[in-house]
Amino acid sequence: MSSSYPLTIPLTDPDLVTMPATGPAFSLLEQIDSPTDLRCLPEARLPALAGELREFLIQTVARTGGHFAANLGMVELTIALHYVFDTPEDRLVWDVGHQTYPHKILTGRRQQMQTLRRKNGIAGFPKRCESPYDTFGVGHSSTSLSAALGMAIAAEQAGSDRKIVAIIGDGAMTAGMAFEALNHAGHLKSDLLVVLNDNEMSISPNVGALSAHLTKLLSGQLFSTVREGGKKVLSHVPPVLEVARRAEEHVKGLFAPEGTLFEELGFHYFGPVDGHDLLTLVSTLRNLRALKGPRLLHVVTRKGKGYPQAEEEPVDYHGVGVFDPTRGLQPAKPSGPTYTQVFGDWLCDMAAQDERLIGITPAMREGSGLVEFSERFPDRYFDVAIAEQHAVTLAAGLACEGLKPVVAIYSTFLQRAYDQLIHDVALQNLPVLFAIDRAGLVGPDGPTHAGSFDYSYLRCIPGLVIMAPADENECRQMLYTGFQLNQPATVRYPRGKGLGVVPEPEMRALPIGQGEIRRRGQDLALLAFGDPVAVAEAVAERLNATVVNMRFVKPLDETLIVQIAAEHRALVTLEDNVIAGGAGSAVSECLAQRGLSIPVLHLGLPDRFVEQGERTELLVECGLDVDGVLRQLADWRALSNS
Repeated sequence: MSSSYPLTIPLTDPDLVTMPATGPAFSLLEQIDSPTDLRCLPEARLPALAGELREFLIQTVARTGGHFAANLGMVELTIALHYVFDTPEDRLVWDVGHQTYPHKILTGRRQQMQTLRRKNGIAGFPKRCESPYDTFGVGHSSTSLSAALGMAIAAEQAGSDRKIVAIIGDGAMTAGMAFEALNHAGHLKSDLLVVLNDNEMSISPNVGALSAHLTKLLSGQLFSTVREGGKKVLSHVPPVLEVARRAEEHVKGLFAPEGTLFEELGFHYFGPVDGHDLLTLVSTLRNLRALKGPRLLHVVTRKGKGYPQAEEEPVDYHGVGVFDPTRGLQPAKPSGPTYTQVFGDWLCDMAAQDERLIGITPAMREGSGLVEFSERFPDRYFDVAIAEQHAVTLAAGLACEGLKPVVAIYSTFLQRAYDQLIHDVALQNLPVLFAIDRAGLVGPDGPTHAGSFDYSYLRCIPGLVIMAPADENECRQMLYTGFQLNQPATVRYPRGKGLGVVPEPEMRALPIGQGEIRRRGQDLALLAFGDPVAVAEAVAERLNATVVNMRFVKPLDETLIVQIAAEHRALVTLEDNVIAGGAGSAVSECLAQRGLSIPVLHLGLPDRFVEQGERTELLVECGLDVDGVLRQLADWRALSNS
């Protein structure tokens, strides 16, 4: 599947692009500080506004980086929604969230777009604390329908006539949660409008003038009145009523056969309509606003609309860094491999050696480094779309039959398959390897995408091996180690590049549950897990401390911990996971169980959600850079001596 979650692309120097985002070219847009201002515009001016908004998006995202192609495709639909509905009294609930830049611009945040996804700036996703127009915080997919249904039920119980609209698309309809909500909403007959933004296909012939005209007729008050009145009359003649119902479905199915599924779920289906025909969108949405009950509008948009390179290569332009919009994206300069690339290379090498290997991803082929694997081993590659639960249980089924599945998944998205991880994989002790990308802080995508919790939620699962590489070569060897095991295993690694250690071509299994002493010092020992090993080594040079690369969170190297505790006066644990229940907690549990009393300082992510910013900035904020660790150590010693 080509549908995917947001890709996280590093931002670069914003001064590389200095094109202005104000001036005469945006004369209409500069009049819009809220949807109220938008609704004062004559309809005839809306297409001109759309042109300005699209150009503003191109210029601003080129300066800041961020999600690009999906937002360009949402311009007309966003304008139409805010023009027709009385937001924020009427609720717009967005899915996935990376297509909401036009929404942010029209709801009073135009001037703040220069701070997009930056520390102390506006988020790249809807955020309730940021604006009353952001009715539901989002970052993971397929949540809009459930949230909107909850709001619709609340409005009904309050006797309110406010309208609730869920906007879903960009692959989010591939997740089971969306269909659970559709099924429930159809059953309740809730007053809910679902807008399906279909941006994965080109506009087909049935999205032309005839289809648009039909949709306007079907959504109009006259048709609705005739339909409802006819039902009352024919309700006394059930066979005739059934014939009429089937005739209506046949007319819709003739133009949009995909609507039959939604009709069966209890929704009145309308569409498809051209998502870039702004005036048709406005009239259709106005008709639908006047209707009641569960209804679904199918809108077809084009990713990258208005920027030819993005239209041609929507995946490449999904998430972008700073670029010159007159030239488009330029080939990246060669540099060391990222952890994701290390995984992708290992996967291909391992697949060439073992034909049992199966690669699985929940809609993250590019983000998780599976592009080459999918091309070289297409029969052993499975993109299950945005369906993390299915991905994990599919892997369990494969493992039951003697295959060796590798699930490539972001830490934040593995959270969505936690039940399957426990019940379907771990409980049955199945040999599934999880390659967990984007562990720890991820940067501009913010707290919805941070891998802050995986040590905590993984290490309590019996029989699960948890590995954390300190560098690129160790990552490769740990992946090989986990693949050789006859039990479930995980290798978790951060976003971006490592230390520049070149992975060895030869693959060798590491001894399970054994750490290594990287440096010997006196008095103080730093026990580091994964990426913070490098920081620990730099700190140790200043303090003449011992450094242990723990390698395994589970099983923990308890023998080494006891040895280190006996040889030092104090211990410090470092991890890029929340301190609560993390790897450091495991060390303290080990010491306590053995009756060992030694001062231990746990350093890791704080007990709060860390907002967006560059990853290096966030590490400084959390005190996980070299200076931050030294400062916390000094404070700890001062407190201990007071």
